[in-house]
Amino acid sequence: MSVLGRTTLKWGLLVVAAIGALFVGQFLAPAGSVTAQVFDALLTTSYASAVLRVSVPIGFAALGGIFAEKSGVINIGIEGFLVLSALSSVVAFHGLAEAGVGTTAALWTAFLAGILVSVAAAAVFAVFVIRYEADQVIAGLAIWLISLGVAPFVSLVLFESVNSPSVETFGTWRIPLLADIPGIGPVLFDASPMVYLLLVATPVSWYVLRHTRLGRRIRASGENPRALDTAGVSVSRTRYVGVLLSGVLCGIGGAGFTLGQLGRFVGAGQTSIDGRGFLGIVAYLFGNYNPITSLGGALLFASFDSLQLRLQQISELDVPSALFGVLPFIVVIVVLTLIGGTRLPAALGQHYDDEE
Repeated sequence: MSVLGRTTLKWGLLVVAAIGALFVGQFLAPAGSVTAQVFDALLTTSYASAVLRVSVPIGFAALGGIFAEKSGVINIGIEGFLVLSALSSVVAFHGLAEAGVGTTAALWTAFLAGILVSVAAAAVFAVFVIRYEADQVIAGLAIWLISLGVAPFVSLVLFESVNSPSVETFGTWRIPLLADIPGIGPVLFDASPMVYLLLVATPVSWYVLRHTRLGRRIRASGENPRALDTAGVSVSRTRYVGVLLSGVLCGIGGAGFTLGQLGRFVGAGQTSIDGRGFLGIVAYLFGNYNPITSLGGALLFASFDSLQLRLQQISELDVPSALFGVLPFIVVIVVLTLIGGTRLPAALGQHYDDEE
């Protein structure tokens, strides 16, 4: 069995064991107790559907980070790409709606606009770190901080509030017959199109990285750029492609989260993205730069993000909501403490001049 197969089997068994433990816990918990309410909240199809929806920005951020870092460029600015695409998609939808464009056409056009803005930000980032050899960590932080300032400001100018008005969302796409399968049907086959996109993009990304010429060049750029240069392939051009693909995927995550689930942009605090880009970074470190296992990391963090929202709805739990809000990040700290087998690309963060 291949490494991927063994990993998939291991994670599958862990998920089955976790679900089994939840059912046993629900059976043993006293009826009406807080513990029983927690188990009841978890063992629902609506919770599983929420986990998939929340995993969209985290999963796409993880895929974007993989392409950038596999090419040798540290990209911690993906949180900023998510923020910019989230806002720009809402702005574009409002403009199109006011121009009389139909809802469906406006949604998809606004979705593309969010991706384009994210790609533009990725292009600026790429020029600074590849052409001008700026410090990649500082440049990534700059992208994030600038987006945190610019996005609420633009929203304030356009909507007179850092929070945008509500917009239409994609809703769900129901697949006939499959959606009627008990248990998994309503979760997997009556979902947002953004969820379907993530479930398709993950194996496609894995295939591209493992079995295509582009993927081999991106991996070589991050592992041994001199060898790639010797073979006559431009390392700089390959890294540009890796970073721009990162912008595309993060744009899908940011716009998909806003137009596929939330329906508005929130500019207060950490914005509506609220650290999901950073969760994406941990997800691909957790998954050792493998898109498929990184999706497992995204689902793990999304499950705790959704869990903290449901725990806040149990009135008997006399705990400040802010403490529930940090639950996903506590999981991140635990995961970062426990994982130690992540293998970073050998040339990650190293500048390279094609003319050497």
